[in-house]
Amino acid sequence: MIERNIEKKLTHLASKFPIVTLTGIRQCGKSTLLRNCFDDYRYVSLEDIDIRQMAQSDPRGFLQNFPSKTIIDEAQYAPELFSYLQTRVDEVNDTGMYILSGSHNFLLLESVSQSLAGRTAVLRLAPLSVSELTKAKKLPATINEWLFTGGFPRIYDKGIAPTDYFPSYIQTYIERDVRMLKNIGNLSAFTMFIKLCAARIGQLLNIQSIATACGITVNTANSWLSILETSYVVFLLKPYYRNFNKRLVKTPKLYFFDTGLAASLLGMTNSEQIGLHYMRGELFENMVIVEKAKSYYANGLEPQMYFWRDSNQNEVDLLTENGTELHAYEIKSSATMNNDHFKGLKRFAAVANLPVENQTVIYGGDTSMSTMQGNYLSWKEL
Repeated sequence: MIERNIEKKLTHLASKFPIVTLTGIRQCGKSTLLRNCFDDYRYVSLEDIDIRQMAQSDPRGFLQNFPSKTIIDEAQYAPELFSYLQTRVDEVNDTGMYILSGSHNFLLLESVSQSLAGRTAVLRLAPLSVSELTKAKKLPATINEWLFTGGFPRIYDKGIAPTDYFPSYIQTYIERDVRMLKNIGNLSAFTMFIKLCAARIGQLLNIQSIATACGITVNTANSWLSILETSYVVFLLKPYYRNFNKRLVKTPKLYFFDTGLAASLLGMTNSEQIGLHYMRGELFENMVIVEKAKSYYANGLEPQMYFWRDSNQNEVDLLTENGTELHAYEIKSSATMNNDHFKGLKRFAAVANLPVENQTVIYGGDTSMSTMQGNYLSWKEL
């Protein structure tokens, strides 16, 4: 098993809370991680019909059979159980009693928020990161291979070709998760919607344009986008709102949690196509931004990440905020260092009073260094 960066935070929170809840995109490795971190716990999955029926029809009896130190996978299938979990952990008043996880994140978190508020820590697991694969000596050798392959653990554990993995993944996601979250009659239209979203990576979100291209209403498009967000397929990067005496763009940008999934939706069948594709720069930008998000998740934090663009089209690809301190990043897929890459950072620095050490170009080369202009950071060191 590839060691996950979130492991330390996960075990720490289990020593502080009676329940820990782990969410994340389907097949990102939640079950494997939990069974590895808590190998002295009993494991039950509510995917098993018999176990599920017991949890649904006799939750009190279920908890008598699993009184503590239990991983309950796919817990969202038994919302009836959560009120009894609340009573159980309040009575015992111990830590690390239950670990909950599930693929239907909206249904899981809805039950958690209704019954377990204050009793559970919630963590989010993303697909494998650059740092995790580097430590495991499994990071693809080139940017194009990494963008095409993505970070789903099964691809690396079982040696599955992305062209075999992602079409089945997409079909399973649509037929199971989407139908459970919302009654969508036209699944082919929903598939087209996901592909249209993939074609707009890194762009300002224009939901009207996507709805028109897909032949659906704006309300339907917003509803479907919410499904993709809820199941951690896509996320929206919000603009930075602080007013530096200029009118700022206030529309978010759209990104995917995994570039391999996005590349498959774009119809790519090998990594060589990435190098020639018109969206290579956007996929690289997507990769960098989601890698930053993964570092937040691994520490149990909500990403404080934004982009900046003013009405004159001056732009910074990524801003991260730590209290009152800002770091600005320009993202370039080129493998060559070029001082022109700092132009957008300098414009932002002038209005935000940003020191040069907080200005970084993340690029497609292999060398990281500091210069008088700012920092260069290799994608391999994300």
